[in-house]
Amino acid sequence: MKKPFFLLIILFCCRIVFAQTPQIQRVDPTNWWVGMKNPNLQLLVYGPNAGTLTYTINYPGVKLVKASKVENKNFAFLDLTIAPTTKAGTLQIVGKNGGQTITRAYQLKTRDNQPKGQGLSSADFIYLLMPDRFSGADPTNDKFDDMADKESDRNSPFLRHGGDLKGVENHLDYIKELGATALWMTPVIENNQPQTNEGGAMRSAYHGYGFTDHYTVDKRLGGNEAYKALNRKVHAMGMRVVQDAVYNHVGINHWFLKDMPMKDWLHQWPTYTNTSYKYQPVTDPHSSAIDKKVTLDGWFVPFLPDLNQSNPFVSTYLIQNAIWSVEEFALDAWRIDTYMYNDQPFMNRCNAALQAEYPKMYTFGESWVNNTVDQAYYTRNKINFPFKSNQTGGLDFVLYTAMNAGLNENEGWDNGANRVQQVLAQDAVYEDPMKLVTFLENHDTDRFFSVVGEDINKYKMGVTWLLTTRGIPHFYYGTEILMKNFKNPSDAEVRRDFPGGFEGDKENKFTEEGRNKAENDAFNFVKTLANYRKNTPALHSGKLMQYLPQNGTYVYFRYDDKATVMIATNQTDKPIGLDMARFSERTTGFTSAKNVMTGDVISDLKTVQLPAKTALVLELQK
Repeated sequence: MKKPFFLLIILFCCRIVFAQTPQIQRVDPTNWWVGMKNPNLQLLVYGPNAGTLTYTINYPGVKLVKASKVENKNFAFLDLTIAPTTKAGTLQIVGKNGGQTITRAYQLKTRDNQPKGQGLSSADFIYLLMPDRFSGADPTNDKFDDMADKESDRNSPFLRHGGDLKGVENHLDYIKELGATALWMTPVIENNQPQTNEGGAMRSAYHGYGFTDHYTVDKRLGGNEAYKALNRKVHAMGMRVVQDAVYNHVGINHWFLKDMPMKDWLHQWPTYTNTSYKYQPVTDPHSSAIDKKVTLDGWFVPFLPDLNQSNPFVSTYLIQNAIWSVEEFALDAWRIDTYMYNDQPFMNRCNAALQAEYPKMYTFGESWVNNTVDQAYYTRNKINFPFKSNQTGGLDFVLYTAMNAGLNENEGWDNGANRVQQVLAQDAVYEDPMKLVTFLENHDTDRFFSVVGEDINKYKMGVTWLLTTRGIPHFYYGTEILMKNFKNPSDAEVRRDFPGGFEGDKENKFTEEGRNKAENDAFNFVKTLANYRKNTPALHSGKLMQYLPQNGTYVYFRYDDKATVMIATNQTDKPIGLDMARFSERTTGFTSAKNVMTGDVISDLKTVQLPAKTALVLELQK
């Protein structure tokens, strides 16, 4: 556990800087654009003795305001301003040391008119996939001898399997057919990480959460150009792109950790200190300072070093990379990994910088908590916290827990659908609960179909809740074809390959012919409801009115001034005749209803028949 941490200390403290001729080997960001709203740009300049140079830049409209030297003489940080009238072109970064002159070309580009920064709203439906496990189109990029992890083997659940961005692009029509409007992939940024020994098995970083170069898309996925091509096609098909951001930590093989700019680039401890994973000390008014520090500054795991976002050079590096990524790859929204472990003032600055450049930008972070108050802390809320978050959204783990638990319980005072109703009843703590991202499962949880005991009725009820309640729903790849399994014995069990995504697969679940009857039933159920949702503003963006669950039934309405949709679920094993008089507040004036899933019309709204273990979605008609 201690070795990786001490290795970084040794790399920094025992670094030998030879008397080399100064060089500029790298500049981050790798390029920039004219016409950005923020005129300021900080360049990280790296190379042997790059910090010993005296820098000048002579380019119309560009001013070198400050050159900062830091502890490591191989780094310099150059603060520039770029005037609004500056023209695109190539400037020269000139560094001098005595009689030596070093020149590095740096490109200022013209911004393109591709869609970007479009954000997300409750009208969207996000499809989450792991690119390594979804589909592989190019076997030549499966493995490279010059990378730390040289293996790719689909026979091992723990190694890379060869999925890539072209494979995802080849199946965008499938994702759109399902009714999804946005694509979220686990991180595509380079993870040039060595395998790690976990539980006695060697595991690859196929998940993508250990960045080793912020400006490079992993070449095993196809690289930067493949990512641009994918995103262009996503936009051409009328969908949006969500990128998975990781600000809290990086991979232990990150290029700037091999020769750190300064000691406090990371959160350093006298001995290795892991985060407690406890979220309570952050919001607890009675918590100790050390408990809060361990939560926030402790490392997530030994091979994911924790970045010190209170260091202004670190924070600027991360914020500029976020903006660069949106502009370079045409991104619309950000899912932010391990949001609660980040320095929250930094996160506010990052969110604000993104929205200053792209006013519609939407961010939703992962804060895995089990109560509404703590969840509200990490988004815009109405609670009198001493710190106020500016995050636009957030992953709704509280509702996720309630849905999964409630589907497996019989009705009780606080059980069954009451769990869902009670979570939604606390929405007053949020500025806008419609901006929360809802879900039934993700890449870190047990598969939903397994959680509900492979009961198709519970499955359909859960999907109905997800796609008809408030918020922005997201689906995890394969949920629509009943992919199953639990995390025990490993996460790999819930990250299996999508059948048909790889050459040689015996089954192709991307096609109707390749799916069995149960899988087609599930797929068509999701497809029908998701596409109805997409085309029905009252359902995705209307108001929500819910009624207390009674006798195993849970009824709520989504409505606006043009339409009213009634959702009624029966968790019991007996049919129920639902007396509609109780719901007159929302049903007065309507005389019939259309079953959204079947097209059947109910002509008498005095009593609605709810079959056992069934969810009905009814569009009320006058």
